[in-house]
This record gives sequence, C-alpha cells and structure tokens, in this order.
Amino acid sequence: MADLRVTMTGKTLSGAITSLCGGWGQAAVWQAINYIESHTHTFYVRDTYGQRADIHVVNGPLGKYLRTDPNSSCSDNLQTLPNC
Repeated sequence: MADLRVTMTGKTLSGAITSLCGGWGQAAVWQAINYIESHTHTFYVRDTYGQRADIHVVNGPLGKYLRTDPNSSCSDNLQTLPNC
C-alpha cells in the first residue's frame, strides 16, 4: 500500500473534483475511490502549517465523493489546491 500525498486536483468549471495529482502521478476520482475502499492506497494533503489531512470516501446523496478530514483549516480542502 502506498501513502500518496495530493498536491493538486483536477476540477470541472463548476469546481467538482475530477482527479487527484501529486509527484506520484494522477488518479481519476473513481480510481482514487476504488484504491481507498480496497485499501490499495491512501491519499492525504498537508495544510500550510504542515498538518496532515487524510482523504476519505463519503457516500453523499448523489453518490460517492472524496473529502479531507473535517477540521478548521481551509488550506487542506481539495478545492483550494492548484489545478493539475
């Protein structure tokens, strides 16, 4: 299992996350969801203070999506990361 740091995200024009990116490469959201649920890989981000926030799969009303740990830092939200 690899522990992959996410430093960028792909987004639609409306801001929906489409992919996770980092020094390890790129994974579409559906791939990342499969990796997390199958315990193949974990994904995380670091905020501006170096604190780690893990990325989890959430079952929402419109289907599964990815979210970081809920916390008070906005700098680790997937939408705030640069585009890949």
